[in-house]
Amino acid sequence: MLYATVIQIEILSLHYHLTKMKKLSIKDNGIGIDLKRNKEDLFGMYKTFNNNPDAKGLGLFLTKNQIDAMGGKIETESELGIGTNFIIYFK
Repeated sequence: MLYATVIQIEILSLHYHLTKMKKLSIKDNGIGIDLKRNKEDLFGMYKTFNNNPDAKGLGLFLTKNQIDAMGGKIETESELGIGTNFIIYFK
């Protein structure tokens, strides 16, 4: 099945002088994620939150593990039907 929806992705990078942490924000206008329902499983291995047959559930898991290993953190903001914003803080 082909998906005809156009998803726009905005990437914004900022540096915080006080904490010496960099902030990378990756925002899309996709289907969004129901965080009330899926927050605990969001970064779990093989967890997917849509019916896309190409989804494997590895991307968020690998990203979170790498960010944690580098002493960073990742935050998520999302609204169903609006999109998702991942905010990554790293040294």
